[in-house]
Amino acid sequence: MSHVMTKAEREAFLAEPRVGVFSVARAGRPPLSVPIWYAYAPGGEVGLWMEADTPKARALHASGCFSLVTQDGTRPYRYVSVSGPVVAMAPIDWHAELLPLIRRYLTGADADSYIASLGGPAGVADNLFVRMRPAHWRAEVL
Repeated sequence: MSHVMTKAEREAFLAEPRVGVFSVARAGRPPLSVPIWYAYAPGGEVGLWMEADTPKARALHASGCFSLVTQDGTRPYRYVSVSGPVVAMAPIDWHAELLPLIRRYLTGADADSYIASLGGPAGVADNLFVRMRPAHWRAEVL
């Protein structure tokens, strides 16, 4: 039997380091959906890292909003879907945004190696950090 998650449950679930599926509308085409790392703390905005000159960034500029879904693939199955307007899209800050996001998903030598491969702040100069204000939630335990 399924049940809807409480606000606290859905926010705690979204705050866990899971790979999300980012979806954005595109004019005259199906929505674009791709896996993505994201940042979230309960009560805050959803943050995404992306290169500026990509189909997802171009679609996001045109649409002004997106959805993110994350799930747990083991029983009991759980998922959170959140969508809302983009409230900021700016060059990513290496120290305040990018490094914490990488360390959310990778630890130790894996994180250090990945960070080194980026070539420092100059290596991500054309990357964006996008912030979305959650407006619509769907969260269930199945």
